[in-house]
Amino acid sequence: MERIVEILRDLEAIHSPSGFTNQIMGHIETLAQGAGISTKRTNKGGLVVGNHLQPRLVVAGHVDTLGAMVSGINSDGHLSLTKIGGPILPSFEGEYVTVRTTNSREFRGTLLLNNPAAHVNDEAEKTVRKAENMHIRLDAEVKKKEDTEALGIAIGDFIFFDPRFEFTETGYIKSRFLDDKAGSAAMLDAMLTLGAEKLKTIPVAFFFSNYEEVGHGAASGLPETAVEMLVADMGVVGEKVEGDESSVSICVKDSTGPYDYAMRCKLTELAARNKIPHKLDVFPHYGSDGSIALIAGYDIRVGLIGPGVSASHGMERTHLKGLNATRDLMLAYIRETLG
Repeated sequence: MERIVEILRDLEAIHSPSGFTNQIMGHIETLAQGAGISTKRTNKGGLVVGNHLQPRLVVAGHVDTLGAMVSGINSDGHLSLTKIGGPILPSFEGEYVTVRTTNSREFRGTLLLNNPAAHVNDEAEKTVRKAENMHIRLDAEVKKKEDTEALGIAIGDFIFFDPRFEFTETGYIKSRFLDDKAGSAAMLDAMLTLGAEKLKTIPVAFFFSNYEEVGHGAASGLPETAVEMLVADMGVVGEKVEGDESSVSICVKDSTGPYDYAMRCKLTELAARNKIPHKLDVFPHYGSDGSIALIAGYDIRVGLIGPGVSASHGMERTHLKGLNATRDLMLAYIRETLG
């Protein structure tokens, strides 16, 4: 298994919905510091990694994911929920979950439609899947609200969906939350490829945000000396877009507007020159940490790349070729523009 896949597998094994990212940031800190690369936490829990004191380029990705939170305990002892970010609930229906209490106890469960049995509910197939119509069936012997409260489960407890990571013999990576753990894996592999000594001389830093899925990931915390931001987030695969799982997508525009034209042209030229499989694309229903940083008022130029990811916000899939292409284009841009 290639290092980039091992990195991604390890990231996927750590639950990290928006608001619960301390553990995964600690994992990245350990990985970076073990390679001799410095780290710094931002006030709200993001992470800046690098050895240069005045980085001009920030390579950014997010490690927070979609998830859910307990919004109530039902009269039968099972749980109502509220979404974190935008998981497509029909895709998540039937998924196994872990409910984590504030005192670190964990309970297993399943996301189900209310009254899900076809033998008693002939409308089950037709019912719209939304949070108000669904619940978490706890794998605990509970019959009433008080039984669940006695377990220590309460409103505000996080609900983690199983990622179900799988790397196939044909090179595909299937997992939830490739948005954006795939882009983050490419960043980490690029960082390790450059190494501690090179990162002392190249004015680049790697920024891992922790609130992108809820809209304010890179609104703060970027190095003050940065003038460019290269975002590594998922490339869209689907109807009316060009991206595919075996290529790196170069986003020219998303729902917030166009990305920096000069950066886009440089990325495209580097991909062509280095024979990196790539696609230029417009993402119609999409925003990124780059969008967030610009809206927050950062005076930076922003470009966006990422491995093509199928079935975003559902059961996602990409390919090793797309991961490698993203890392290779990232490295080419760093080396070409920063030396």
